[in-house]
Amino acid sequence: MIFRWFESLIDAFKDPVDSMPPKSVWRFYAFYLRQVWPVFVAAIVVGFAVAIVEVSLFGFIGSIVDMAKGAPGTAFFHEHGRTLLWMGFVALIARPVLGSLHDLLVNQAIVPSLTNRIRWQNHRYVIRQSLGFFQNDYAGRIANRIMQTGGSLRASAVQIVDAIWYVTIYTGSAIVLFAKADFWLAAPLVAWVFAYVGLLAVFIPRVKQRSWKASEARSKLMGRIVDGYSNVLTLKLFAHTHREEAYVADAMAEQTDKLRWMTRVTTAMDASITSLNGFLIVGTSALALWLWSEGRVTVGAIALSTGLVIRINNMSGWIMWVVNGIFEDVGTVQDGITTISQPRAVQDREGAMPLEVTNGAVRFEHIHFHYGKQGGVIAGLDLAVRAGEKIGVVGPSGAGKSTLVNVLLRLYDLEDGRILIDGQDVANVTQESLRSQIGVVTQDTSLLHRSIRDNLLYGRPDASEAQILEAVRKARADEFIPQLVDGEGRIGYEALVGERGVKLSGGQRQRIAIARVLLKDAPILVLDEATSALDSEAEAAIQDSLDILMQGKTVIAIAHRLSTIARMDRLVVLDKGHIVETGTHAELIAHEGLYARLWKRQTGGFVAAEDALV
Repeated sequence: MIFRWFESLIDAFKDPVDSMPPKSVWRFYAFYLRQVWPVFVAAIVVGFAVAIVEVSLFGFIGSIVDMAKGAPGTAFFHEHGRTLLWMGFVALIARPVLGSLHDLLVNQAIVPSLTNRIRWQNHRYVIRQSLGFFQNDYAGRIANRIMQTGGSLRASAVQIVDAIWYVTIYTGSAIVLFAKADFWLAAPLVAWVFAYVGLLAVFIPRVKQRSWKASEARSKLMGRIVDGYSNVLTLKLFAHTHREEAYVADAMAEQTDKLRWMTRVTTAMDASITSLNGFLIVGTSALALWLWSEGRVTVGAIALSTGLVIRINNMSGWIMWVVNGIFEDVGTVQDGITTISQPRAVQDREGAMPLEVTNGAVRFEHIHFHYGKQGGVIAGLDLAVRAGEKIGVVGPSGAGKSTLVNVLLRLYDLEDGRILIDGQDVANVTQESLRSQIGVVTQDTSLLHRSIRDNLLYGRPDASEAQILEAVRKARADEFIPQLVDGEGRIGYEALVGERGVKLSGGQRQRIAIARVLLKDAPILVLDEATSALDSEAEAAIQDSLDILMQGKTVIAIAHRLSTIARMDRLVVLDKGHIVETGTHAELIAHEGLYARLWKRQTGGFVAAEDALV
């Protein structure tokens, strides 16, 4: 019960304000730590109490030695009984209770929940990044940084607090206790503190910088490894296993060098502090013995000072490794910030409203978009698609066909112009509502590594079993789904499809994608090479289903295979980002322009224009 209470103090899935996390390292820390400040402050206070108790134990040792100097007898317990009972209470009750409370706050409340809150909030922010963000980086490196940053931020924040308390309480209390016995007894410890802080000031900035570089190299290595795993078929088809090994080995060698570069600093810091600690132990012990020989301190002071400096020696080594670990973690967080704290290229505008589609009319008004390149992909294009109209978009490669779809879905923002759906500028509505009103079947169909059912329910999460079966039947996917079996024995709709759907053939993936869009039943439909993965027989088998899918919808269909869109209400021919022709299939053939040349090239002149319309 007590574990659950502490575990409930921090909600790992609390949603933050949807804004970019700070780019500054310390403001990044503050952004997440202030969300859990009551628990963190409690851990700080309890940590302070634990440090005080630990130091008091050494004071007890000195006191007991001094009390025991007198003659033995029953008077000892009578005279010192209350003091001894207090020492026993601190050692037997206060210390375990405070230590357990500290562990509960750290291990039950902070470690699991704060770590995963940071990961969750970072994931929520990053997953809403633009398509270009993910296209410009390794998926493995992004995931690695998301996972590492949460753990490193939490670990370093907790360790900083513990280290500060132990350093200040141990050294501060020791100086006070030593000075209380004799002022000169504190001199070696004061000198050690200044030297210790000086060494940390020299080494820590180097540790931080080199830790960042090592973490950056580690993320790069992870990205290359995951990239190879994700594209293992390509690797095997081209028989480049050794080339891939060399590619990963190059990143691994870089990571090894950066790690060695970092550990050189930590080794030098360790040697320096170990030598300094030797001077502290020898200097304090020798001075305590000399002061005792002069009658200026008691035997208890010798026991206290030697015991405490040995403890400080051990603590300083621990502090060194903690500080080293802290700045390794800070370097990891700094590396994560380079990915996480990036502005979103495509964002909902302030006050954006949901898109309301009443008819489904789409209008492109003098739009410009270049993917940041010199020269035009789309420049000054105007196109009106009437509600319920079915248009086909054709043209040579690079003409801007898929770009037209990308800007309609607002995967990228226009550089100029606007796109209207039923009179509403898509730049002024929420992205979620825009994409929920447009069904898309793409050329490169990618399924999630989940079950067939889960992939289908992406189209409509609340779909009934009957609706799922009907969509599958219309997409002609009912022929193969019941026979599917995955590696763990799951059958049919429960079978997992593999990463990106690799366990299915191209045609099977495409049919699942079509069934998913059938379930979505959006008023606007985009078919981007929707049947490109199907052979002619399979394409013919689902053509009736596509016709049903298109009924009552505004349709924009892109195809290189011109026979698949020849029956559209209107064809729009693009070339170099401009509309060069528009009309029906028959009209464009008669015009003998670019479309007619593309048609003749594909058919070799063996298919008459009227045959394509049958």
